[in-house]
Amino acid sequence: MRDAARFVQSKTSIRPKVGVVLGSGLGAFADSLAHAVRISYKAIPGFPAATAIGHAGQLVIGTLGANGWGTADLVVMSGRFHLYEGYTARQVASGMRLFRELGIQRVVLTNAAGGINPEFSRGALVLISDHINLQGANPLTGPNDSQLGSRFPDMTEAYSPELRHIARETAIELGFELPEGVYAAVAGPSYETPAEIRFLKTIGADLVGMSTVAETIAANHLGMEVLALSCVTNLAAGLSGEKLRHQEVLEIGRRVSGSFLKLLSALLPKIVPQEPPVTA
Repeated sequence: MRDAARFVQSKTSIRPKVGVVLGSGLGAFADSLAHAVRISYKAIPGFPAATAIGHAGQLVIGTLGANGWGTADLVVMSGRFHLYEGYTARQVASGMRLFRELGIQRVVLTNAAGGINPEFSRGALVLISDHINLQGANPLTGPNDSQLGSRFPDMTEAYSPELRHIARETAIELGFELPEGVYAAVAGPSYETPAEIRFLKTIGADLVGMSTVAETIAANHLGMEVLALSCVTNLAAGLSGEKLRHQEVLEIGRRVSGSFLKLLSALLPKIVPQEPPVTA
């Protein structure tokens, strides 16, 4: 990803410290950035192409700030990669390795998820507190570069407690509560069966989706702090009596994009890493 990072940095003078990944139906946030430079994934050396419906497949570098909450230089992945597209787990995590080469220190991952916990209704925003990896793959499989990270990275706090606290406090300032839940990652692309959802509920999952976990593992391995947010776009299989349709996932994502954008706009300026003071 070093060549990819040099290519991206040649297109803009902005040097962000925070990276954001936008999930299905949530791409509108990238349109809110000022001074934005948009780069197609296809143009980035060694980078996969996003083929999933609802994923723009663009890297957007720009500044968030015309909102009264503060400013933040960001690099945003408008669209991500999935195992079900035929990529390996290592390829799925390509964005995290690019982020590291770009100097990113904190990552905010977003996704569309099915709600297993009955307290999470359609359109709810939920903080991910932990995950269960049922994808049968890990982005760290294979040779390890010890200069990038440990062979066996600790995942006790895969989702930063500090960033989760800031996110909860920000939501309260905006007038709503931000609940937390455990995210179960499956490979897809078929939706889960009702029996599988009963199993996931039994083992402690509150949400289910097909992304995020490989990125979280890779980001932790690379020493970046992670915050992850799910938008509950549908009730999981067997919980509503309705069949699941991807178009509904995208529609609910678009419907809640206003509140989602508002939360990110208020939150992101608060988590930009501060440069240490210069001493004489």
